[in-house]
Amino acid sequence: MPRIMVLVDKWHKDIGAFILTLPQRSRFSALPSAPTATATATATATATATAADGPFSYQSPFKPFTTLSLPKPHQPRKTQPSVVVRCSKTQLLSTEPEPVFTSVRSFAPATVANLGPGFDFLGCAVDGLGDHVSARVDPSVHPGEVSISEISGDNAKKLSKNPLWNCAGIAAIEVMRRLGVRSVGLSLSLEKGLPLGSGLGSSAASAAAAAIAVNEIFGARLSTEELVLAGLKSEEKVSGYHADNVGPAIMGGFVLIKSYEPLELMSLKFPAEKELFFVLASPDFEAPTKKMRAALPTEIGMPHHVWNSSQAGALVAAVLQGDVEALGRALSSDKIVEPRRAPLIPGMEAVKRAAIEAGAFGCTISGAGPTAVAVTDDEARGRAIGERMVEAFMAEGKLRAEAVVRRLDRVGARLVSSIPR
Repeated sequence: MPRIMVLVDKWHKDIGAFILTLPQRSRFSALPSAPTATATATATATATATAADGPFSYQSPFKPFTTLSLPKPHQPRKTQPSVVVRCSKTQLLSTEPEPVFTSVRSFAPATVANLGPGFDFLGCAVDGLGDHVSARVDPSVHPGEVSISEISGDNAKKLSKNPLWNCAGIAAIEVMRRLGVRSVGLSLSLEKGLPLGSGLGSSAASAAAAAIAVNEIFGARLSTEELVLAGLKSEEKVSGYHADNVGPAIMGGFVLIKSYEPLELMSLKFPAEKELFFVLASPDFEAPTKKMRAALPTEIGMPHHVWNSSQAGALVAAVLQGDVEALGRALSSDKIVEPRRAPLIPGMEAVKRAAIEAGAFGCTISGAGPTAVAVTDDEARGRAIGERMVEAFMAEGKLRAEAVVRRLDRVGARLVSSIPR
């Protein structure tokens, strides 16, 4: 039987069908503490993840280019079925912008990456869950620098206030660098609404919220695509170069990463008149990245490649058509990654069965886990499905879990409040 070798640290193929390389991706929001609490915005953040990723290295060799070409952020978005975001060379702003606000507060949503067969190239944003970042002009911070003054919320004590070792700080630094800010210092406050290592894009939410906040305080001079790249700079430093969380966190809705070389993202429009609900069951359990990555196959057979490619295509078609039932079937169909990871999350296989028996159209692992995600077109049914999923986690995995039902977030990261100068 012919086989396809997954080549570690080699060139990506175009992934319109399926990504065969597996870029490094740990799911945490910041790195361990480091001694300094401020960082120059024009400097390159040199922090690297300290967590090992197992015996295989899945780090993508590609670095992001520096511009894209989509509409400006926070303008009304009339999303077409496929809006392509392409990276190309850019020039930084030649004139330093003045702050238009003294302080702002932003929000970025949780995200579900992979969506079953779309490992590392499909993701979507989920409404009602996410992180907030507040940014303010702070005379006590050296001009051109960023300081993180406060971190609150879920697992706040585990996160560093050093902006070079924090997702929000790295993204903020990159936005200031792109804007050319040298005469103003900023102070950030991060409010974590997402648990670390939950499989809900915690690091991406922090990065996206910070990028939006800093951009807005200087008059929203950067485009959506530049904000995605700023978020990717953060993801690259702390969890690997992957866009299936930070892309939808900033852009909202469903996002397809068409290519990593060059980086191309496509916004997929789910019809506004159709109902779609995500049931997210999160157990009290951590799935270490090293363990989850080590479980991935180094080779896949051609039949599995063909199957996953076809199911990923079916999932994209279902999104564009608003066919939730077909979306669910495709979501449940991964034969490469989920079969290796599910046994590492106690009760996951039983949770999937329970969700489908309770009426879900499909269920899979969200990101690297341990959260399980199911889909339905009815909110009340979603609550019943969530109850069954929680029961299954306890009965089969001996894990306490919580379930919530949420809609698709169609907007992405956005400004929540502001105080003019």
